[in-house]
Amino acid sequence: MNSEKKAPVLTENEFRRVVATVRSHEQANRNVALLYFSAALGLRAKEMSQLLVRDVLTTDGQIKDEVLLTRATTKGRKQRLIYLTNKDVRKALAAYLDERRKTEAISLHPLSPLFKSRKGSSFSPNTMQMLFKRMYRWAGLDHASSHSGRRTFATSLIEKGVDIKAVSSLMGHSSVAMTARYVEENPVRLRRICEEVQIGL
Repeated sequence: MNSEKKAPVLTENEFRRVVATVRSHEQANRNVALLYFSAALGLRAKEMSQLLVRDVLTTDGQIKDEVLLTRATTKGRKQRLIYLTNKDVRKALAAYLDERRKTEAISLHPLSPLFKSRKGSSFSPNTMQMLFKRMYRWAGLDHASSHSGRRTFATSLIEKGVDIKAVSSLMGHSSVAMTARYVEENPVRLRRICEEVQIGL
């Protein structure tokens, strides 16, 4: 868990910089989709590496609103739902899938890996982590990792006022204490909280 705790939380500008940088490299649509699945959905590298096309598309090729991550896919064998309702996530995913439909000889097979490697196979959790490290290095964020997106997801939700129990559920944590360890306290946020305290003085 120590290595996970050390993964830096991305600022909004840093995330935009990574996305912009990735767009100038090969496999741009796939990699942008991965960045959004990490930072806007809070998925782990292992979870992203094991997703299949059928997990995100209906039988008639539409993007689902909900995706069930099974116990076999998640850490700690804790089943959970993720929600593909964020417009930026859906836009990034649609662009990637549209590109695959144009370049693959056959239509997207339901059992095909959602995120395919350069060789056309699925990623292992380790190679997925290595890809994230590479993408962040391209943007000059040498210390960021695949876990940075997950920590960014949790921290940004808390900063928007989402209650920690809901965040814990979205993260797939067994306790809110574990979620609290993911959240990076922002001094600006803490100052704003104190400014807004009203105790009738």
